[in-house]
Amino acid sequence: MPRPGLRRLRSPRVWGPAGAVLVAGAVTAVTLTAGARPAAPAPADGLPHTTVEVSPGDCGRGWDHPRPGLQVFDLRNSSSRGAEVYLRGAHGGPVHGEVEGIGPGTTRSLRVRLGPGAYAFTCLPDDANAVTGPVVRVAGGGPGGPAAAPVTQHDLIGPALDYQTWVAGGLADLVRRTAVLRAAVAAGDLPAARTAWLSAHLGYERLGAAYGAFGDADRTINGTTAGLAGGVHDPAFTGFHRVEYGLWHGEPAAGLRGPATALADAVRALRDGWAQARMDPAALGLRAHEILENTAQAELTGRTDYGSGSNLATARANLDGTRAVLARLRPLLTTRYPGLSDLDGALDRTAHLLDGFRHDGRWPPLGTLRRADRERANAAVGDLVERLASVATLCDPRRTV
Repeated sequence: MPRPGLRRLRSPRVWGPAGAVLVAGAVTAVTLTAGARPAAPAPADGLPHTTVEVSPGDCGRGWDHPRPGLQVFDLRNSSSRGAEVYLRGAHGGPVHGEVEGIGPGTTRSLRVRLGPGAYAFTCLPDDANAVTGPVVRVAGGGPGGPAAAPVTQHDLIGPALDYQTWVAGGLADLVRRTAVLRAAVAAGDLPAARTAWLSAHLGYERLGAAYGAFGDADRTINGTTAGLAGGVHDPAFTGFHRVEYGLWHGEPAAGLRGPATALADAVRALRDGWAQARMDPAALGLRAHEILENTAQAELTGRTDYGSGSNLATARANLDGTRAVLARLRPLLTTRYPGLSDLDGALDRTAHLLDGFRHDGRWPPLGTLRRADRERANAAVGDLVERLASVATLCDPRRTV
């Protein structure tokens, strides 16, 4: 069952090598006097620090002595409301770093590397319009750190609608597959039911990026025993894993007809209601990261195995689901994510690795893999999770007003 994963990061962010997200600095609760001059180099990090005001009336004030190179801006929110801050190229240029969730009266740090050019801070108070501070010109020095043009909510509407249409096709196919499963159970043909179960479940797992929009239906269709007092015998244990448990633990077909029918009915209801569903465009990049994050935490640990031994097959389906999201985001990522080709290569290598575990059309149970092979699978998926964190950050829409 998918779980809540990465949310909009509440830490300073800058664009690191190959678009990687570098979390820099920590929350500090300090008291500074109004109009403070640039701070002395901080003993803790040995870098030059500059205190910058974050408020509607004084956004960016305090950056009076610009310098190139690696440095820290201590962003002090002197207003009465929370705020986020972007350091951008002047006149709406790319984002070089950002800090969110700066509470009233607090200071947070932003560490960046600046090259020659013109920059400005943009302050975005909660429930108020954005304010851009004065343009500051940096001269000399070497190249600055990576930066990326911000993605807006509007940029994501088209990809989200395209993805929603793709999901609709997947749900139509899923209805067919669960109908085959129900028919096999009804006929008492349990070997055929096991084959149909795997086909249907993998079809559902390929839609992983949509689960946030599936709402309570996901719990009904793909829930586990987590939180259920009765475990596998709890009446609230339903869906694919309930049927899986029965099929691979000797339950007679008569006992599985009800769960298989309920599963098919739930999938049909999800398909019928999907036309009225509205995916949040802002969540699309986050889903690209969460699919494989969930794979690493649930499938590659065996936590979701109720007897079928299909975790590796599910991980492979999740990889396909990740590609489906990235295909919609690719036009936005091409000019923003220098590591996109490396990500494509890592996806290909992981697919080849997982496919290599399959023999004679069958996926081995996770527990039968050699330790070295499990470590390789964990490392490959873990590497992808790290790379996809940058996709989530780059496709996190930024406020512009």
